[in-house]
Amino acid sequence: MTRSTSTTGFTTGRLLAGSLLGAAAARAAYAGLTRRPPGLNGTPGEQLWGRTNHRGEPVTLLEGPAFVAGAAAGGLLAPGLSGRTRAAALLAGTVPGLLGGYDDLSGSADSRGFKGHLGALARGEVTTGAVKILGIGAAGLAAAAIAGSPAPTRPGRVFDILLNGALIAGSANLMNLFDLRPGRAIKVGLITGGPLALTAAGPAGAASAVVAAPLGAAAALLPTDLAERAMLGDTGANALGALLGLAASRLGRGPRLAALAGVAGLNAASEFVSFTKVIQRTPVLHRLDMLGRRPVAAAPAPAPAAAPEPAV
Repeated sequence: MTRSTSTTGFTTGRLLAGSLLGAAAARAAYAGLTRRPPGLNGTPGEQLWGRTNHRGEPVTLLEGPAFVAGAAAGGLLAPGLSGRTRAAALLAGTVPGLLGGYDDLSGSADSRGFKGHLGALARGEVTTGAVKILGIGAAGLAAAAIAGSPAPTRPGRVFDILLNGALIAGSANLMNLFDLRPGRAIKVGLITGGPLALTAAGPAGAASAVVAAPLGAAAALLPTDLAERAMLGDTGANALGALLGLAASRLGRGPRLAALAGVAGLNAASEFVSFTKVIQRTPVLHRLDMLGRRPVAAAPAPAPAAAPEPAV
């Protein structure tokens, strides 16, 4: 057996272990949380975490905390990770998750998007969304500094930290923009995270479990999401996006710049364009979006007009 074959086998095993650990922890956390939903300040847990989805049906936001727990446990227990990588993954997953939970439970719909929240902040109004934007930005920079540059001996370490921090924070916000229909955010996470897992099997193989654990946790929760019993909410979507951004920060500088350009462009576009409408109008995207979902009920046909009464 050659050294490259041995290394590939070890990396594949590490990816599988991280995925399985993340999946098992997420399912266990979801079962425990939904069995006894945690309340707050006298508000029952079912009411606190309960929401109404796009169909007007009840769902729970507890999928989000379950994802955060699964990704964190998988990242901490998966083999082959350095202490710095574990710490960066824990920070990138939990802090955006906590800030997303704060927005889930305390936020309002009065201000939306970067423009709405930062505009309110300029007027002296501190919204939960503004707290989340600033907090996730700080967490992204801290996680990037802890993880370090993929090539620390190369000049430009400060630039790399700024680049990686922006990638982590931007990915966290972008993933939240997809959590508007059942399974959509998780599908986006799996589609973008799969290539990252394969890329991490190369020179950046030590970071493979960073993406493996959240992908395993997300895949384990996907059936519940598609069944429209639960949703990630800001808690889970922000954490998933941040962890994918951290995994992308292990790429070379060129791919990272390209990834950040894509993430920033989509975040900017969301201020003017509805992703849901674009997906609905694009056949391939619409088929992917509807895969595994309940069919959308057709609008009821209008009642036939009553025949005019005969003139007297």
